[in-house]
Amino acid sequence: MPNDDQWGHDPNVQMMRQIFALLEKSQKELLEAMGISLFDPRLKRARHYSRDLFEQSWPVAMQKGIVTNENETSLLYQHCLVLALKWSGIKVQNLVLPDNDRIARFVQEKLR
Repeated sequence: MPNDDQWGHDPNVQMMRQIFALLEKSQKELLEAMGISLFDPRLKRARHYSRDLFEQSWPVAMQKGIVTNENETSLLYQHCLVLALKWSGIKVQNLVLPDNDRIARFVQEKLR
């Protein structure tokens, strides 16, 4: 039986797959920039926190026009991940996220 991806033809599914691939890429880049191995056992908790934060904040950020495209969605996730890393006891030093005042303010006001 061939492995046909029937869902893959749906534009909404394609968009979500692109967004999740972008989130994975941004997480990898952020952790590499911080010098943290992708296999660091401390990341398990942080990843759960960041996922929860992101799932809770993304729809609100979209509704309020804070996040309007895939790149801003990725940046929102990075902010959630940095916050989750801090909550998990992982020191985040001099980390510079791409500049976006709307997202930074949103995260500070809504998630902290």
